[in-house]
Amino acid sequence: MSSKILVIGACGQIGTELTTKLRDIYGVNNVIASDINTRNLELVNSGPFEIIDAKNYNAIKDCCKINNVKTVYLMAALLSATGEKYPMEAWDLNMNSLFHVLNLAKQKTIDKVFWPSSIAVFGPTTPRENTPQHTICEPTTVYGITKQVGERWCEYYYEKYDVDVRSIRYPGIISYKAMPGGGTTDYAVEIYHEAIKTGNYECFLSENTSLPMMFMEDAIKATTDLMQAPSENLSIRSSYNLSAISFTPEDIYKSIKTEMPEFSITYKPDFRQDIADSWPSSIDDSVARNDWNWQHDYNLKDMTFEMLKQLRKKYNS
Repeated sequence: MSSKILVIGACGQIGTELTTKLRDIYGVNNVIASDINTRNLELVNSGPFEIIDAKNYNAIKDCCKINNVKTVYLMAALLSATGEKYPMEAWDLNMNSLFHVLNLAKQKTIDKVFWPSSIAVFGPTTPRENTPQHTICEPTTVYGITKQVGERWCEYYYEKYDVDVRSIRYPGIISYKAMPGGGTTDYAVEIYHEAIKTGNYECFLSENTSLPMMFMEDAIKATTDLMQAPSENLSIRSSYNLSAISFTPEDIYKSIKTEMPEFSITYKPDFRQDIADSWPSSIDDSVARNDWNWQHDYNLKDMTFEMLKQLRKKYNS
């Protein structure tokens, strides 16, 4: 039996589209999607699917052994805004799921691991402009703390046990296919939906809050490119900085208004503003570009055009 790929947390925002892309590359039957429930029926019905709690080591181990899984993408997590509401749950899920997968790789049950980190590892003491690969990381959220600690464990398992673990510090991800899951950058997805549905949006961040962002297609390409890169080319085993575009809510509003002149926006910052203020406004990802030839395809104008085109289809169908 040929080896398989397991995506844990496949029903999430990134997991949904990553699973689809992996099935395009490796074949539907070679990629097993898993999540704690079946909330995404389109994904559940599109190929092999198993209900797996990412905190359940034995469930992950059994799935890997029975199906000859050799590569695991661990996408399950509680994100920044949700993590602040449920800190212990965020710590439990984000950390224990990572240990489960790293230990399976240490035991040679599986061969390769992808685990996503985030710009949430940075904090108010981090340089905000062109944040370097190696810099001060003093996160102020539970989510960021779990990602910072996770990065250290990934590098430790690589150095001590030769675990082939690979990671990206994702910026804010924007997609028209799946709704976001409780992150501080969710506004950049919600704004497009509200533009089509109601013609106006109340933003929970202030108008000049600049954050690193990325269109989903670029995020998926970065993930698959990193996993396909020769191991000897990789110099980072904690997590790679990754960047595409940075913009403010006002920037995205203006880009939508170009396509929809009647669109309007108001601003009512909430607790997520403090989180956003602790994060970088732009990222230096030159190490990723040098190590595995990372390149992004979408700028803000291209992304807005595609988002509005696809959402018009969704809401007008």
